[in-house]
Amino acid sequence: MRIVFMGTPAFAAASLKKIIDEKCEIVGVFTQPDKPRGRGMEMQPSAVKQTAIDAGLPVFQPEKMRDGTAFEILRELKPDIIAVVAFGRILPDEILELPAYGCINVHGSLLPKYRGASPIQSAVLNGDKITGVTTMHITSELDAGDIIYTAETEIGDYETSGELFDRLMVLGADLLHKTIVDIEKGVAPRKAQDSSAATFTKTFDKSMCSIDFTQSARMVIKQICALSPWPVATTVIEGIDVKVFEAKMSENTTSKVPGKVLSTGKKGIEISCGSGEAVYITQLQMPGKKRMDAQSFLAGHPIKADN
Repeated sequence: MRIVFMGTPAFAAASLKKIIDEKCEIVGVFTQPDKPRGRGMEMQPSAVKQTAIDAGLPVFQPEKMRDGTAFEILRELKPDIIAVVAFGRILPDEILELPAYGCINVHGSLLPKYRGASPIQSAVLNGDKITGVTTMHITSELDAGDIIYTAETEIGDYETSGELFDRLMVLGADLLHKTIVDIEKGVAPRKAQDSSAATFTKTFDKSMCSIDFTQSARMVIKQICALSPWPVATTVIEGIDVKVFEAKMSENTTSKVPGKVLSTGKKGIEISCGSGEAVYITQLQMPGKKRMDAQSFLAGHPIKADN
C-alpha cells in the first residue's frame, strides 16, 4: 500500500520511523518548512524531515496546503492512504478525498475527549488518571472522524507532560502501524465518535505559567507537571522569579495563607497551598542559570520560613 506520511515534530517522527522499520511502502513525506532555531537562529529541519532524509525518502515542504501545490504533488505520488501525525496543517477536502483508503491521524488522547492541539498537556493539567492515543479517519471537522483504534495508559502522579509525551509517542507509533496493516487487510474497525461527549483543549502559553497556590496541593503539582517542559510554571521566591519544573506533595498541613514558605531543607522548599495543604518545590531554575534541585538553590540563596 502506497503511503504518504505527513508530520513535523518528534512525536510524529517516531511514527514515521516505526513504519519505515516495518518496511511499509512510503512514497513521500510532507513536513512544515525549515524554521530558525537555537541561539544562532539557524534554519533547522523538522524531526520528521531529518528522519525521512536519513531513510532516503522524498521530502516535500509546501508553504501552503490550499493553493493547489500540495494537491498536485500528491496526485503524482498516487497514495493509497495518507497518515498524518502532528503535521500542524489542516488538509483541504480535495486532499482528504484523494487516497482510496482516505486520510488517517494519530491523536494524543482518547477521543472524543480532548480534541485540539494540546491533549497531552490538558490530560495532565486536569489530573486525569488515564489517557492514551487514538487513530481515526480525518474529516473536515477537527478531530471528529471515525475512531479506528485506541490504546490506553495510566498517568503517573508526578508525570510531566514531557514524560507522558515520550510514552504516548511510542504508543502512537505502534498503533499507527497496526492501523495501516489492518486497513490494508480490510479488518480495521470503524466507530463514529459521540460528539455530545467531545471536549476541546485550549492553547497552552505563558499566560498560564504563574502558579496558583490557592489551589489544592494536587492541582498545584498538576499545573507544574502540565507546563513542563514548556512553557514551564513560574513563581517568585524571596523576590527571585523562578521557573518550577518539579514538585512533590507535602504530608504536612498548615493554617497559613497560600503561597507562604513553610520550611526549607532536603525535601525542598515547602510552600502552603489551598485547603491547608502544602507542596515541596524540588526542581527550579533562576533567570540565566541552569535548572537545579532545591538544595542547590538553597545553598546559594538561603531562605527563611514565613513566621
